[in-house]
Amino acid sequence: MRRKIYLALAIALVAVAPGLYAQDQVTIQKKLGSQFVLTKMTADKSDVAKTGSVLVLHKDGLILASTIAIAPLTNTYKNGTVSFGFGAKMAWGMAIGLGNQKAENIPQRKFVDGEKFWVTDYSVHDDGVVFLFYSDPFGDTRYYGQLKFPFQKGKFPAADDMMKTIAEVITVDTPQEGAASDAPAPAGAAESNATPAPAENAPQEAPKTIALGQTKDEVVGIFGQPQKIANLGAKEIYYYPDMKVTFVNGKVSNVE
Repeated sequence: MRRKIYLALAIALVAVAPGLYAQDQVTIQKKLGSQFVLTKMTADKSDVAKTGSVLVLHKDGLILASTIAIAPLTNTYKNGTVSFGFGAKMAWGMAIGLGNQKAENIPQRKFVDGEKFWVTDYSVHDDGVVFLFYSDPFGDTRYYGQLKFPFQKGKFPAADDMMKTIAEVITVDTPQEGAASDAPAPAGAAESNATPAPAENAPQEAPKTIALGQTKDEVVGIFGQPQKIANLGAKEIYYYPDMKVTFVNGKVSNVE
């Protein structure tokens, strides 16, 4: 009888376990979604179509490859170290080989602590969390690649623990208010957002002048209507905010 009870409990635990794992997987996915806003790249991977979170790297050794590669290479974070191991190199070589590409012909770049890039995707698998990154261009080359945070297959860690592990390597850039951001920007953004520089040879407005002998119509044409007019027969005085113009017989005779 006791043996049957133990067997029933074991069967029940086996039945419940997949549901618990699925719940952990969903929780991790939700945590990722609340923290990282995905960037969208153009179809040819050449530019940023829609900006998302900018990530700051906190570990040395992240390898990304040129976007000419038909498949991204995959780094791994384990025991405090980011690496692109022999097995990952073999797998990547086989993947790009399907497009008749060779690893030695694909430009690669090692990113270090403090550098920044975009996150364009993340996914939770049964053996780890995988991110996809894109850099801004360096020279004529834009780089991309994956980073995997592995765990034992089917044994999802607590969501908070997983996020702490991820934060050891990458965090979202949060520039201080009022500080200039050095985050990567889509190509052409500088041109579209920049304040147009004044033309070097742009004509400057000629200063307004008044001369003896000018008519009342000429003065009004230059300075506009006066604030007040004093009519003294053959003599009239036009009052402006910072000037008084005297006319005799309809022509300027004095300016004060």
